[in-house]
Amino acid sequence: MVTDGPTGRAQTPTIRPVHSLLSARAPRPGQSAAQPDRSFASDLNLDQVVADIVAEREEPDFLSDLLFTHVHDTDTVVYRQEVFRDLDDTTLFEHLQQFSEHMARVRAHLRQIETMRVLHQRRAWHLDAASIYCDAVRSVRDALRAARIESRALQHFRAYFDAYVESSEFTSLAQETQQCVEALAAIRYCVHVRGLRVDVRRYEGEDDYSAEVQEVFARFRQGAVKDYRRVYRAWPGMNRIGAQILDLVARLFPDEFTALESYCGRRTGFFSDTVRRFERELQFFLSYRGYIDRLSSLGLPFCYPEVTGASKAVFARETFDLALATSLAPQGETVVCNDFFLEGPERVFVVSGPNQGGKTTFARTFGQLHHLANVGCPVPGRAARLFLFDRLFTHFEREEDVTKLSGKLEDDLLRIQAILTAATPDSIIIMNEIFTSTTLADSLFLGTKVMRKVILLDCLCVYVTFVEELATMGESVVSLVSTIVPGNPAERTFKVVRGPADGLAYAVALAEKYNVTYERLRQRIS
Repeated sequence: MVTDGPTGRAQTPTIRPVHSLLSARAPRPGQSAAQPDRSFASDLNLDQVVADIVAEREEPDFLSDLLFTHVHDTDTVVYRQEVFRDLDDTTLFEHLQQFSEHMARVRAHLRQIETMRVLHQRRAWHLDAASIYCDAVRSVRDALRAARIESRALQHFRAYFDAYVESSEFTSLAQETQQCVEALAAIRYCVHVRGLRVDVRRYEGEDDYSAEVQEVFARFRQGAVKDYRRVYRAWPGMNRIGAQILDLVARLFPDEFTALESYCGRRTGFFSDTVRRFERELQFFLSYRGYIDRLSSLGLPFCYPEVTGASKAVFARETFDLALATSLAPQGETVVCNDFFLEGPERVFVVSGPNQGGKTTFARTFGQLHHLANVGCPVPGRAARLFLFDRLFTHFEREEDVTKLSGKLEDDLLRIQAILTAATPDSIIIMNEIFTSTTLADSLFLGTKVMRKVILLDCLCVYVTFVEELATMGESVVSLVSTIVPGNPAERTFKVVRGPADGLAYAVALAEKYNVTYERLRQRIS
């Protein structure tokens, strides 16, 4: 607020620099910015998730980069989580969403100006953009003042907007804008059309025929009527006749239009860089929040995970695959939720079970959770504790590329070698059905070699495989199995639970269901 200083004169409040909604720390001089990593996006279906999140946003590439850029410290994760928690306040979320929409209108106005040829119209649109900007800034200041803010980021920006709105920079902009708007709004003029001749003169109390027409036709109204007014998708320009009429109006009111010209000359760059950065970074939170709110409305849970780099004891309760949940939602179906945990020396999940039972979905879920948590976002589930990793690697089965001289097995070996060479104890590796192009014996041999390297690395890993022997390679390995409906082996529950790998049991159950056991076949043949 403006306060009286020792001299008794009003003092302009100090506007403290605010760095970012995304991080509490300003980048150090010479420090290179973290780069987005999309290497695992398609394997985990995160490319689909992010595409849904950023859809219809002004800067989808900017938001996509943010959502694929892993942060490397828990404080930044918590810093972003704090903002998301404040947005749990529906009223605040709606006000910030409106602020964002108003700022989008400002930018749309400024872009539209570039397509306009009539100078007076360009100046009027510039004034209108500044007016929307001033209203939006004041409204977001009021919204932040009224809300119960707990996050460090929004507290800093609340203090910034308090100071900015009371600063001489903004108050002079708002006053000049309002004066110019009121002066132009007060202009009244008449247009007389006689054949091809158009006369423009000041309004001198002539009758308002539009009001008379409305009054005459009002007596014929019967209930609600259809609105035939046209809504333009883009703002139309001004034709030659309209431009000439506007030029004549400007001659009739030289003081008002001279003031508009002077205003536009002084206020070419009214957009504060800090306000622009705030609104731009706010899209990260608004877009993700809007995305998960659609799933929350279906009863699916989301939580703020504990993210730590000090322990690899991770867990999640009632978690699910975001991409699958999004694809099922339009069909009115809900995704199956699963739990998982690792404790003590446990590091590796080996997932086995019948085909189409949810094994790959579980692996994707594990990767999605860790990536989104490490970006600072809420994750699917009732509760979760996840690991702050350095890199996330995926190795999913790919179709053989006939243009390459190497075979599928060689390609698998080269890919997994590159992963194991680059991985560290702080990495996460997710492998899905690798070495399927070779024999069972070779798959067991190669899978064992890979598992030993993973165990030696002591990194977190999910390994989906049909080679069940890999699930018993030591105390760091946990066996998970996808389950079936009891008494009906052909029907999947899509639940993945801890349990010994027992593919033979599934095979026997299926054989019994369809009467193709050894004994039954012998009876039929005989």
